[in-house]
Amino acid sequence: QEVKTEEPKEVMLIGQHSKSDLQQEPYATWFNPEEASYVPNQETLFSLRNLNQDYTITIFMGTWCDDSKQQVPRFYKILNAIDFDLSKVRLITVDRTKTTPEKFEDGLNITNVPTFIFYKNGKELHRIVETPVESLEKDMFKIVTGQPYKHAYEN
Repeated sequence: QEVKTEEPKEVMLIGQHSKSDLQQEPYATWFNPEEASYVPNQETLFSLRNLNQDYTITIFMGTWCDDSKQQVPRFYKILNAIDFDLSKVRLITVDRTKTTPEKFEDGLNITNVPTFIFYKNGKELHRIVETPVESLEKDMFKIVTGQPYKHAYEN
């Protein structure tokens, strides 16, 4: 679903989507350059590439949100670099109240976007909220290897 708002005039995606939706106009103007220009840490990518990728990821983002416009393309660049199966990634785009008509966000406590939720066997491992603590790839490595990790809003 694409929603056009009156004030300010903007177009936003809302609902379940895919990376290819973000690579189309009007989103391509920010998605494609950000994905192309991000240079992830190669050593961390190498470590991630050699891990068992037996997890799924749900991304909540807003096409209106500056942090989402920066972090989501970078995240996809990392996934591509480690040959992660994108069919195991669920992309949910939310409105400014962080909701969707389908209520994909129900029970998940989505307070900030983007939120990257990592699951293993259907159970949440952890999440990166709004902005990474170190970098997306280093935070991701800590999460999927079970190292201690606190996202930006945890005490």
